[in-house]
Amino acid sequence: MTSMPSTHVAPPPGAQALTRLRARARAARRTALIALTGQIALLSCAQSLAERAATGQEAPQAVPPLAVLSLILFAGGLPVLAVTQAAWGSRERAARRRERELYAVRRETPGQPLSRLVMACGWAVTLLLGFTLPRLFEAAGWHGLASASTTAVEALSLVSVAAGVCFVTWWARDALGIAARAVRRGRPPADPWDPGRGRSARPARSAALWTGAGAAVAVLAGTRAHLWEPPAAVLCALAAATLVCGLVTDE
Repeated sequence: MTSMPSTHVAPPPGAQALTRLRARARAARRTALIALTGQIALLSCAQSLAERAATGQEAPQAVPPLAVLSLILFAGGLPVLAVTQAAWGSRERAARRRERELYAVRRETPGQPLSRLVMACGWAVTLLLGFTLPRLFEAAGWHGLASASTTAVEALSLVSVAAGVCFVTWWARDALGIAARAVRRGRPPADPWDPGRGRSARPARSAALWTGAGAAVAVLAGTRAHLWEPPAAVLCALAAATLVCGLVTDE
């Protein structure tokens, strides 16, 4: 009996290694998003509760524990955000270098500039929340700590403005380059050698979870901006829901 010819097509050399690089990049992106949404959610929640404690207690000494917690979250969160996003960028660059080696073309997605802009907006919200910390210590009567934090915030604001100008310049140049290449090349062909992107259920589930996390973060940030005043239990539940949504995502 003659055997039927196999219809299985072997992937091109290096495609499996590229798939692993892309998976590592997606994992790094997930970690960076968890860090960013968690930072904004926890910082907004802690600061909102601290302000409520300041207005709801006769003794201002009730404020420092929550204000100090906000300071710890902010000071500890900035390095975490920087490290996780640097790791994401490094893994993305490694995957793109391998793509160029294999296919002589770099895969680009139309939503890439938008995702970078969203991350930058997340940084801006985090910094704005940190810049309100001196007022919490001033309200608590801790003038020394308020003065020290004000000095730190002023220095950080100068660095932030410089970093923002550099980002906008780089982002605009990169976004225009992506748009120009998209117009010149047209729609790129689908890549059959990335099975991690071929499953529709997981991306849809992850998109729904990230949408829920984003909505919770927006409510918490709006509370910090005094757009609405939900109960303290709701604030804590929203902060917890943000972390849970991020942790249970697949990518």
